[in-house]
Amino acid sequence: MSIDIQEAIKRSLQTEKNAMNFYQLGAKQMKDGDARRAFEILAKEEREHAAQFYKIYTGGDIPSFDEFMNAPSDNESSWMVTINRSISEDFTEKKALELAMEKEKNLEEVLRATAAKIDDPAIKAVYETNANETLHHYEMIESEYARLMGMVHESDMDTFVRE
Repeated sequence: MSIDIQEAIKRSLQTEKNAMNFYQLGAKQMKDGDARRAFEILAKEEREHAAQFYKIYTGGDIPSFDEFMNAPSDNESSWMVTINRSISEDFTEKKALELAMEKEKNLEEVLRATAAKIDDPAIKAVYETNANETLHHYEMIESEYARLMGMVHESDMDTFVRE
């Protein structure tokens, strides 16, 4: 199956911006300092992911990375619809973390599926790197969720298993 590589890169760039906006908005809603810091870190890393896609994008319609990233968020994107709905209903850190885990898991799958369709080794590597970093995001959010919910942290797991 053939895909339009540059169109896929542009969509990926937009998705990373949407994810960054999701985490920025979510962070502003957080009362728990650690959860807020996690979302702030995630927003920064999503911007870095977008930069990786920008570097391999050859289209001329995005002349400035900073301008693109600093433009108002796309409130129609699934990322923003999700966080805005959460804020308008009954926002909690727990709910925001659950939504973030779901979004990151889905994004990882899309990135891996896209990478599998790409022949160019350099572009494929960008997708695979982003998929691995997205998995790391999922794990980071999962760990923060466990902390917030008072669950046993994975670093303490051996202690509890042995006792």
